[in-house]
Amino acid sequence: MASLNYLWINRSKYKFFSKVFFICWVKRIFTLQDVILFNFRRRKLVRKGAKISDTAEMGIAKIGGNKRNLTVGEFSFIGRVEIALHDKVTIGKYVCINDGVVILSASHDVLDSFWRHKKAPIFIDDYAWIATNAIILPGVRIGKGAVVGAGAVVSKNVNDYAIVIGNPAKEIEKKRIEVLNYNPCEFLATNNAWLK
Repeated sequence: MASLNYLWINRSKYKFFSKVFFICWVKRIFTLQDVILFNFRRRKLVRKGAKISDTAEMGIAKIGGNKRNLTVGEFSFIGRVEIALHDKVTIGKYVCINDGVVILSASHDVLDSFWRHKKAPIFIDDYAWIATNAIILPGVRIGKGAVVGAGAVVSKNVNDYAIVIGNPAKEIEKKRIEVLNYNPCEFLATNNAWLK
């Protein structure tokens, strides 16, 4: 959820004791526990060195490794994902990463007789959408507005506005619209209770 401070400052205000005022505050009270829990998770990551925007939505993510390697831009949504922070993982603004996604910034070199660890940074640009159960491998750049289909395994860079599917992920002919102006966080009930 967005930070408590952001929600409070930007909350919708209604005429005191009006019907909509009471409906709004009932929704806020029922979602308050989730707001507190999600903010606690964000603060814990930030205390460990992650750079996470106050407006980013951090789901119940399993984030291992050096937290200083994580950067999440404003109004990005990260669901129930797994992120291995052996190297930098940078997530831009207005990015949507659905449940089940795995982001791996390291692996082992199968051509090395010592099977050494190799790592590389991952960059996910603004408005990218990583669909359910996709896997992003080390050194990948996901372009602006790109879509990674459900279950895709991405081992190579994805062009801006491209749509990739499959294992290994391959670009399809169809492209995403280039004028994107949405906020993946605005669909969350908790945010709606405060901001709409």
